[in-house]
Amino acid sequence: MMAFRPVVVAVVLAAACGVARGELILPKFEQNIETYRVFGQEHPGPYKHPASITQLDNGDFYIAYYGGANEYSNETAVYGSRFVPEPVVVPEEPGQATAPRPVRHRGAGVWSFPEVIADTPFEGEGNPVIWQAPDGTVWLFYNNRKGDTWCNSRIKAKLSKDGAATWSDSFMVTYEEGTMVRGQPIVLKDGDYLLPVYSEKGNDRERTSGDTESFFLRFKPSTNEWTESNRIKSPQGNLQPAVVQLADNDLFCFLRRGGGYEPTTDGWTQRSESHDGGKTWSEGVKTEFPNPNAAVELTNLKNGDLLFVYNDNMNDRTPLTAAVSRDGGKTWPFRRAIAGGDNDFAYPYAIQAKDGKIHLVFTTNGRTTIMQAVFNEEAITEFKKE
Repeated sequence: MMAFRPVVVAVVLAAACGVARGELILPKFEQNIETYRVFGQEHPGPYKHPASITQLDNGDFYIAYYGGANEYSNETAVYGSRFVPEPVVVPEEPGQATAPRPVRHRGAGVWSFPEVIADTPFEGEGNPVIWQAPDGTVWLFYNNRKGDTWCNSRIKAKLSKDGAATWSDSFMVTYEEGTMVRGQPIVLKDGDYLLPVYSEKGNDRERTSGDTESFFLRFKPSTNEWTESNRIKSPQGNLQPAVVQLADNDLFCFLRRGGGYEPTTDGWTQRSESHDGGKTWSEGVKTEFPNPNAAVELTNLKNGDLLFVYNDNMNDRTPLTAAVSRDGGKTWPFRRAIAGGDNDFAYPYAIQAKDGKIHLVFTTNGRTTIMQAVFNEEAITEFKKE
């Protein structure tokens, strides 16, 4: 059994200038996973769902989520919050000249109080994706719902040229009814951006139909042009792809299965592949990973390993499990539950920061709370179960 050290945490109440870094919920294990409660019912919402996170060029972290009275409220808006890491002070060595100490920014070490960064009057918003491109532009993609279900959505976006301090007017990315975004873009080896999207069908709040399909939008920075891949089909339908590139021409994605939320023994994460650089994709096929009709996350790590985060359950969004592959997604020998128990842990979204740490955000407590887990890859690959 691994030893652990209990952590004593002081809970700081939110102030006008910012909110606490978050209450550390879990103890620190030797293979360190730190889990924080970032935003709760005391923050704008109160309903909060898919959160996304990025690290900006200056080292700040930025979270975007959408919130409102409930999922289908026409008053939902996209909220943004910034975390300025605390400066690191390097001790002076004897005999060295005194070096200037780093300046502590106001609000360092806390998440800023969430503020509205996108809101369409009289229409609902959803699934914000925050992402900084290689040229420094920060993109905010989100869904704009014009009817009673998500099948009435289109994708909108905003841009920031000053590190998410100010935003452009919104503009349309898609006009096709039912098109939505949820997963983070990637930069392809040829420099183009690949945005995972999907087309939700069925006009039903409790299930998606079998013709719900995923696809990809490709953006060429040199011309500002978007092009579209083929649609990924599968018998149950599929949505919310999460994609990685393995080589110049080889990519694959994991996909949330379609259908409803009734108990099943046949609910699996789907997989599709591309062997022409992301232009065309194979039909979705079942994988070994269960899926309770919930979003998954897949991302490249800097050392070439792959990180996959999913609900290891066909019927409930618990536990939330992280898996690592070292052979391009052929096998996943390293797995560890990040969160579990009688609750829901949904819509994982992960990035690897400049220092190598993985930052994973997800929602819980009936979509009222946003959590953040911070850990090294070794927390998964070196973890030994009791």
